[in-house]
Amino acid sequence: MTNLETSSALDLPGSIATLQLKLRSDSEKVQLQAIDELSALGEDGFPALMEFLLDRPESRRVSAKIYQTLFNTQAPKVLEFLQQHFPTGTIPLKSDRNIDYTELQQLLAQQKFQAADLLTIQKLCELAGESAVLRKWLYFTEVENFPTPDLHTIDALWLAHSDYRYGFSVQRQIWLSVGKKWEKLWEKIGWKSGYTWTRYPDGFTWSLNAPKGHLPLSNQLRGVRVIAALLNHSAWTK
Repeated sequence: MTNLETSSALDLPGSIATLQLKLRSDSEKVQLQAIDELSALGEDGFPALMEFLLDRPESRRVSAKIYQTLFNTQAPKVLEFLQQHFPTGTIPLKSDRNIDYTELQQLLAQQKFQAADLLTIQKLCELAGESAVLRKWLYFTEVENFPTPDLHTIDALWLAHSDYRYGFSVQRQIWLSVGKKWEKLWEKIGWKSGYTWTRYPDGFTWSLNAPKGHLPLSNQLRGVRVIAALLNHSAWTK
């Protein structure tokens, strides 16, 4: 092949070389598009994604999407690579209470949102202490004492593996946008329609097709004090 032919081949829109250049774009949107296009190439696109992931891209959104894309291929060589270099994903799993968030990361990476939601509640109860673990629900006073690093970890995992659609910080943004009106929040995030509460679990949408802020859940039937404590927590202003 001549140099001219080589150059032309590299300029093809779907070529690996072109997509590698797009991965290194300054535009996060272009990077995310390149990930999808490389993923669509199957095994031919995996090496480029793995190489770029090793460079630790600055965007958490980009690195998490690459990890998630690779993880869900279930290709043995890819999984071996991830286990060697990213055994707990790309989001730092920080905890002030020695809580292990590895399983939550794995469930969210696999888009198993219902299981991840249940585990999120469990982890929040672990943060609150043994009494909350036994009763399986929270007092708002317990939420107020949650350490910031743990809430940031849980939220970052939900954000990164939901294309920034789900998470406590997303719910907080929506809540603030509707003037802290709870009834408006419930409608916006799909927890209530008119006078009817969304029924658990089948009424909820366990995929990315739900409204922004739809997940994770909190038990609004006990009132708003727990979710108010979550959304008012100082973690979101730090």
